[in-house]
Amino acid sequence: MYVIGERINGMFNVIGDALAAKDKKAVQEMAEKQIVGGADALDINVGTRVPKAERAAAMKWLVDTTREVTHKPLSIDNPSLETVRVGVEAAVKGGKAIINSTTGQQEKLAAFMKLAREFEAGIICLSIDENGVAATAEGKAEIGMRSLAAAMEAGVSVENVYLDPIILPVNCDQKAPGIVLETIRQFKLLSDPAPHIVIGLSNLSQGASERELINRAFLTMAVGAGLDAAIVDSLDTELMDSMIAAEMLLNRTIYSDSFLKAYRQR
Repeated sequence: MYVIGERINGMFNVIGDALAAKDKKAVQEMAEKQIVGGADALDINVGTRVPKAERAAAMKWLVDTTREVTHKPLSIDNPSLETVRVGVEAAVKGGKAIINSTTGQQEKLAAFMKLAREFEAGIICLSIDENGVAATAEGKAEIGMRSLAAAMEAGVSVENVYLDPIILPVNCDQKAPGIVLETIRQFKLLSDPAPHIVIGLSNLSQGASERELINRAFLTMAVGAGLDAAIVDSLDTELMDSMIAAEMLLNRTIYSDSFLKAYRQR
């Protein structure tokens, strides 16, 4: 499982405050904690407290600050092409970048794929188009196929494409988790080799009680369906342990009595 740590995000007070004060230490400590927790990459999001006109500069500062302590891939998370370009350009100076994200709307898809090709970056493609979030597995798969076609046209390798079926809060739509599991299975059949499949896990439990339990239960189910990447809180040890155990039970990692420790030291 490719784990993208979610915590360098201006929506969290510690990062929002660090951005406002230009406090490098708080950002760098969060980066290092997530990596120790098992993150393979780090999501970088300036949030909404920063005025729109200042977000590109804030993104560069956040990326540069994080790059001082890690060469792990950085996922540049913002809807603005300009802000993403600034973040990706800074990120690739010290490692790989992932664009988070593009929708399936044709004009936006083409523009973000061009950026991915230019910087040989990964790119997360959401199951959203001109009609909004696709409500069925078939609709999500159709947008996924459109995204793969756009990647091929732009010269982006399928190994750099991450399809996101978009998980909606379970307290708003209890059918959504089952639809996402079916979508994951369908995404795996769209190409050979198959694209990566990623979810933003925390969105599932937004506004619900027992958030940690819901996230842990669904993540193990999604791993079983074929999920191979997720944006998660890698500081949640029980969540990470559940994921590691699921990978072991599916014979994706070798069992040993210390399989948790072995996974983290891989």
